[in-house]
Amino acid sequence: MKTAVYAGSFDPVTNGHIDIIERAAKVFDRVYVAVAKSTDDKQPLFTFDERVTMIRESVRHIPEVEVDQFSGLLVDFVKARGSTVVVRGLRAVSDFEYEFQMAQMNKELYSKMETLFMMTRTSHAYLSSRIIKEIASYGGDVSQMVPACVNRGLKEKYETG
Repeated sequence: MKTAVYAGSFDPVTNGHIDIIERAAKVFDRVYVAVAKSTDDKQPLFTFDERVTMIRESVRHIPEVEVDQFSGLLVDFVKARGSTVVVRGLRAVSDFEYEFQMAQMNKELYSKMETLFMMTRTSHAYLSSRIIKEIASYGGDVSQMVPACVNRGLKEKYETG
């Protein structure tokens, strides 16, 4: 069975993330979506459990996908799932430098691990969790940029503030 891991903090998950997950599920028999606990330098809007729940709801239509959570090193999660492939989405050239550096470090930590870069569709290239949160915080409409459950969650967070 060919497996891959798609990891991120997903705070929140966007339609761009979902697109990468759907496309990876066409390439691999099993895709583990690994929701990372945020590090000290990232203060998430959504709790760890909220992020996991939103992603599970957003990908329930994809039978090849399993959503899990992790903390610590990604390579340890990858090994524990019996995988050797990490999928990463690239929106623009500006993403590449950071992603390339992470891929090289992960390869150093686990020599069997490969990183597969998938280009985001142009219709999603402008999406980022940070931008989504900023728009939503000002009451902007992000309903076409995120799954419905995320849209509801953003409205709840920013209306109750």
